[in-house]
Amino acid sequence: MPSVTGALAERIVAAAVTAFGAEQAGVDPLIRRSDRADYQANLAMGLAKTLGRPPRDVAHALLASLRCDDLCDRVEVSGPGFLNLTLRTEVIARALGRMIADERLEVLAVPRGERVVIDYSAPNVAKEMHVGHLRSTILGDAIAHVLLFLGHDVVRQNHLGDWGTPFGMLVEHLVELGGQAAAAELSAGALGAFYREARRKFETDEAFAERSRLRVVALQRGDEPTLALWRALVAASARHFGEVYSRLGVALTQEDVRGESSYNADLPSVSEELERRGLTRLSDGALCVFPPGFSGRTGEPLPLVVRKSDGGYGYAATDLAAVRHRTGELHATRLVYVVGAPQAQHLAMVFAVAASAGWLLPPARAEHVAFGSVLGADGKMFKTRAGETIRLVDLLTEAVARADAIVAAKSPDLDGATRAEIARAVGLGAIKYADLSNDRIKDYVFDWDRMLATDGNTGPYLQYAHARMCSVVRRAGGPAAVDTPLRLNEAPERELALQLLQLGAAVDLVARELEPHHLCTYLFAVATRATAFYERCPVLKAEDPATRASRVALCDVTARVLARGLSLLGIDAPQRL
Repeated sequence: MPSVTGALAERIVAAAVTAFGAEQAGVDPLIRRSDRADYQANLAMGLAKTLGRPPRDVAHALLASLRCDDLCDRVEVSGPGFLNLTLRTEVIARALGRMIADERLEVLAVPRGERVVIDYSAPNVAKEMHVGHLRSTILGDAIAHVLLFLGHDVVRQNHLGDWGTPFGMLVEHLVELGGQAAAAELSAGALGAFYREARRKFETDEAFAERSRLRVVALQRGDEPTLALWRALVAASARHFGEVYSRLGVALTQEDVRGESSYNADLPSVSEELERRGLTRLSDGALCVFPPGFSGRTGEPLPLVVRKSDGGYGYAATDLAAVRHRTGELHATRLVYVVGAPQAQHLAMVFAVAASAGWLLPPARAEHVAFGSVLGADGKMFKTRAGETIRLVDLLTEAVARADAIVAAKSPDLDGATRAEIARAVGLGAIKYADLSNDRIKDYVFDWDRMLATDGNTGPYLQYAHARMCSVVRRAGGPAAVDTPLRLNEAPERELALQLLQLGAAVDLVARELEPHHLCTYLFAVATRATAFYERCPVLKAEDPATRASRVALCDVTARVLARGLSLLGIDAPQRL
């Protein structure tokens, strides 16, 4: 059975066909929520241009052909040519009843799922994860949750930076510290100091720098003692990354790791295939591809360097190998790259070259999920007062500690274990929601007070709204029966019900545009309408038993929607706060 908006869309398209001919069968009715009615259909504007008629005339013709008395209580033409649609209350109640009875809350799985590869997080070996890794990790995980829920086959790929010139320096430093024994002692807190010390020695000690360069050659040639130390360094880093992912509540595991090093054996064949297809030419000794449409500041064509003049391979070759692997061996048709906005041109060039090489052809396509930066109150990159990059572990620890203080003040009767669990959910939820609720392409300011506030568009506000609905249901003796007749006689009940029915549309929009803030906007609207309903419509003290049962059912489905939506964002929804 189609959703309410789906049913309206079918009727409006049928009206367009009746009024203007069969060629309008594919017209988009452009149905939106409205503050003038329940919904508004805006298709008359576009049709007016096509037909060469005034928009209001087109709207009146649509109205004359529209057959929806069973759905709508009132349909009117307004403004320059909008159709305002007010639903029958019983139609809303029936649709909400179906939602209540459905475990998936009427969010339909796709008829045929795609295999989707999501490239996200991608920290560098021998470096601690810091605040700069936050957005890719959180955005990628939320997108993975949404696509999985809709029935797609999601393959997570953590493209670790585990290869390249710096590893000669790092392995040589490890040798001087004691080799395998030193690697075994590397902890999360020591990784950053280890890297900084290696860099300092490389820049100030020419003998060390020369040994590091020789170590790179040994690493690339497969020298086993050097490789063994490199593996130990990777393993120490992997332990750190795993601990951070576990604390953050992110679904990435060691099984999802596909480091840059894993493509080493493929790089010669990548360059050979590009040469064979006639896509490359030499430039200053380097093998390059010059994809059309990319130029520098002075108009010169921009090269994508596949093989450097010294015979080595860089990031571009690895990225091309990854595309070829993901479409050719993993058989993915949708490649999603959750990577910062500064990499937009590089990725666009990689995608263009991959398409020319035949590795990225329809139905396969690649999408760059670009995002902005996390800023401090001064509008600059978020750092410590000493000017150092903030470790992600420290950020998460502080979030939970701040949330613990808030939870303790609001609920002093909680036992220690329960309080700790709730504080973790609130603290991490606050960080995640503050990030995800922003348009991802924009920078945002990291503000503890704002993100931990229990009012406004914040994670804690949504979690408290969910806990409040759970509390009402609990005090009512549990959920109402799934076939409880719904009474939506009061305006707050009706508004809440209409908002709940938009869950499927919100989830579909995130899957289509890969922008989780749309789901955040939806959930915030649910929470605000739930608050208005709670304050204006007595539930447990309702005088009429049928009204009480209906309102308990409304509270329960609201809690379920909030919990489901938050879970898709990777955020826990405690039943008590």
